Amino acid sequence: MSDLSLDNSTIYVRERGNLRRVSDIVLAQPKALSSCRRTDPFVLRKEHFIFNYNEEGSLRYSTKSLFDITLLFVADNIHHVDSLVGFPEQIGNRLFVAAEENRVFLNPDTSSKALQLFSDAYGEIVLGSLCLRNKFPLLQERMDAIKTFHSLKSLDLFGCKLGDNHELFQHLTSTSLASSLIELFIGGNSLSDAGLQRLTAPIRMMRKGLDCLQLLDLSYNPISEAALRYLTCFPKLVKLDLSGTSLKLETGLKTAMLKLLGLIYSEKPLDSFDHSRCKTEGWAEQVVNQWETSGSQMTKQRKIEESRTLALRFFGRQKFVREVLKAVPLIHERMEEADNGKLHFYRPSNNQTAEKEIPSMTNHQVKTPCHIKKRKHQPEKHDTLHHSPPAKQPCSSALTAEDIDLLNSY
Repeated sequence: MSDLSLDNSTIYVRERGNLRRVSDIVLAQPKALSSCRRTDPFVLRKEHFIFNYNEEGSLRYSTKSLFDITLLFVADNIHHVDSLVGFPEQIGNRLFVAAEENRVFLNPDTSSKALQLFSDAYGEIVLGSLCLRNKFPLLQERMDAIKTFHSLKSLDLFGCKLGDNHELFQHLTSTSLASSLIELFIGGNSLSDAGLQRLTAPIRMMRKGLDCLQLLDLSYNPISEAALRYLTCFPKLVKLDLSGTSLKLETGLKTAMLKLLGLIYSEKPLDSFDHSRCKTEGWAEQVVNQWETSGSQMTKQRKIEESRTLALRFFGRQKFVREVLKAVPLIHERMEEADNGKLHFYRPSNNQTAEKEIPSMTNHQVKTPCHIKKRKHQPEKHDTLHHSPPAKQPCSSALTAEDIDLLNSY
């Protein structure tokens, strides 16, 4: 032992439960939050001992493993962790549950960074589907934390009062959601033609964003047929809901939908737009539930409910309440009234399009069989004519004067 040089070494001594250096420099003490948590009856206790009863009814205890103690320490200090990339899913899941039980995600100062940490490492496992239907106060209160979920496949923002110029538009068209988001529900948000133009402007101008979008719900928004041209930037769009809009089911609408988007009208309502199956899925499901049941959220909801009931008692006119309060449940009444007038469109399969084209082709061939031989000498002319149209394809998404002004505003 005498041969060891301890000049540059650090020696710690445990004295009365505290860890000290030999130079009397006290290490960081536990946070006051831990002591407060023990006295708070609503927060789960995280002690180093496990208490239980045996078959005889005697109280017994056992110490937790070093792994569990370390896991709790990391969960309490998750905001100091740089990255979890490379850690196994089992470790990440247990760490997420420990942080959730300690209510780390309820703290607005650390919740965004903590959720970003897990989202960067585990992607859609943290949250693959988020349903915020008619939860506009929750969206406004937890906007920064919601933006950390960049691997969502389904996002329901129906009735969230987004309007035509919401800060969430930039997040929806960002590169973080470009390769993951497949279903987007933004119905009942008072979204007009100008708002849809603003939402799709980055996609149409910079050719990136929402590349994988297949299902879009624009129902119960005041949009017109002129806004359909803004949807041509979604090449993989398969299903579209335009119920409750300014559009009416006419031959002109069917022709425009088929020409611009390649969609046809569905005689039966599509099950994909049935919001009863929409739910939040992932590790952060309970986190979203904690946000809803938090004290500040409950007070806001009570104020809204009280204002609605007082207005109904005083005025008794549903039309006035609709204009003043813009109550979300009235959207459901409109939906129930328009259940029979659903405007659902979908992209037909190759077999369906072939069945529609084959009869017309056969009738044409039977009537004019003699023209086939005469047109054998004209393929070269047609080929030369068909080489130039590809340059005219971007006309549907060409930039207008309004788009240029909108681009300058960014």
